[in-house]
Amino acid sequence: MKKVFAIEEIDCANCAAKIEAAIQKIDGVTFANVNFFAQKLTIEADDARFDAIMKQVLKAARKVEPDCEIH
Repeated sequence: MKKVFAIEEIDCANCAAKIEAAIQKIDGVTFANVNFFAQKLTIEADDARFDAIMKQVLKAARKVEPDCEIH
C-alpha cells in the first residue's frame, strides 16, 4: 500500500533526510520519501501491517524531531 501524509515540525532538510533513512530501515517498508519543502511523507509498506508500521514510522521520526507530527 502506498500513501502520502502531511508531515509537520521538521526543522531542516538534513532532519528530513535522517527521518527518511530511519523509516527505510523499518521492516515492511518498501519505499519512503520525506519531502522537506512540501512537508510530505510518501510511504509504501506491507498492507497487512500498515497501521503497526505507521506507529514505528512516527516513533522513528520523533527520535530525530521530537515535535514531529504525521497526518
